[in-house]
Amino acid sequence: MSMEKILVCDDDKNICELLRLYLEKEPFTVVIANDGEEALSAFSAENPDLVLLDIMMPKLDGWQVCREIRRKSNCPIIMLTAKGETFDKVLGLELGADDYVVKPFDTKEIVARIKAVLRRTGKSAQQADVKEVSYDKLTVNMTRYELKVDGKVVDTPPKELELLFHLASNPNRVYTRDQLLDEVWGFEYYGDSRTVDVHIKRLREKLEGVSDQWCLKTVWGVGYKFEVKE
Repeated sequence: MSMEKILVCDDDKNICELLRLYLEKEPFTVVIANDGEEALSAFSAENPDLVLLDIMMPKLDGWQVCREIRRKSNCPIIMLTAKGETFDKVLGLELGADDYVVKPFDTKEIVARIKAVLRRTGKSAQQADVKEVSYDKLTVNMTRYELKVDGKVVDTPPKELELLFHLASNPNRVYTRDQLLDEVWGFEYYGDSRTVDVHIKRLREKLEGVSDQWCLKTVWGVGYKFEVKE
């Protein structure tokens, strides 16, 4: 069985070698890129299973690289950043990143996050049945990772689709933010509940006013549900 491949993109070569050391012990295959253009070339050539992507890189920054990857792939992306401000985290999530890690980081934590993401993607790949839910003017297909709203395909980051699919597969059930983090992001996710709020906000922008038969509803003091009228 081939080892899963991790693309590490960071202009700090010491960080790259540290990550290589820890990841190859797991064992993963590790590919290194030290600038944004090299990262995109390596992504196309190596077809990695997951990307660790630094934001502050020469030639192309992490935001630009993330956008380019998302245009052609659902490959999981974990952002690495020296900035811990909410704006940077939210922007990364809105661009389609699956997670973020703020420097200085604990290498063991990154390894745990990588394993959690790969475990989720491996699990979802095996669940070939029950991969689509449909309601009035809405279809979420997880085989093709496709969202159709009123018959039109709407570009949607993978984690937004997974969240919507999870809620819509369990209509009228109320989920707390922590439950959604556990069940959609994985129990080893180290983020906070604002991650869920960001994704719900972006989904509502895509779904607002589409149908009066269902909606993404906030249950104040509890969490969220996909409400379907009886």
